Amino acid sequence: SPGTEWVSTAERPGGSLLTRQLQELWRRSRGSLAPQRLLFEVTSASVVSERSSKYVLYTIYLIRSSQFDKAPATIARRYSDFEQLNRRLRCRFSCDMASVAFPRKRLRRNFTAETIAKRSRAFEQFLSHLHSIDEIRRSPEFLEFFFMPDLQAAQRLTCTGMYREALATWANAYRLQDRLGVCSSGRFLLTLAGLAVCHQELDQLSEAHGCCEQALQLLEAQGSHPLLGPFLQAHIHLAWKVGKDKRRSEARLQDLREAGLPLQQ
Repeated sequence: SPGTEWVSTAERPGGSLLTRQLQELWRRSRGSLAPQRLLFEVTSASVVSERSSKYVLYTIYLIRSSQFDKAPATIARRYSDFEQLNRRLRCRFSCDMASVAFPRKRLRRNFTAETIAKRSRAFEQFLSHLHSIDEIRRSPEFLEFFFMPDLQAAQRLTCTGMYREALATWANAYRLQDRLGVCSSGRFLLTLAGLAVCHQELDQLSEAHGCCEQALQLLEAQGSHPLLGPFLQAHIHLAWKVGKDKRRSEARLQDLREAGLPLQQ
């Protein structure tokens, strides 16, 4: 519930740096109702050549204007990604988008330092302008531009057993969703599930346990969410492994069983 304060396992000995960072983000996001101002900074741009195509890849940091982020949330996008976002938003929010500037496509000189620098600034201003408009900031088109590629990549890496690489990708997806203020969505729960799986597979059981606790805190008021049973089962197993209290989760799981709800793994 909104009034419940999350007690971070980061305050206990042995928590990893990644876990402490994630749980600090969690604590901050739960205490903030108003959207914080975000800065979008292009930190690098590199020319990529792939077989018959050549493009510029822009790396962008999402930075809270009032805080120092030890672990930045980052994305890497090319011009065509921004162009697709611009097109989708103009289709849906034509009035709001009328005043939003977007750098036009060039037929020549796309790879000069001058063009890349100008586009970098233009993309920063484009994203900042979009984020300042309430309806656009909350739209799936805008939000998914940031974290959907990481979620898809993290799922692929997890399913192929590349848990260390997947963990870093899930963690960046977590930070992106935190910066964008969407830490109560189904995709955020999926992110916590991915983090829990990777931590467990890498034998980082305290960290996996902490991810389950965060998810169960989010699911506190929901009695029949598809992920509630799996998170309860994982939490009980991990609590037993790391010597933490599992009685509350056992009671909640028993309630689900008595209600006859199917339990997925």
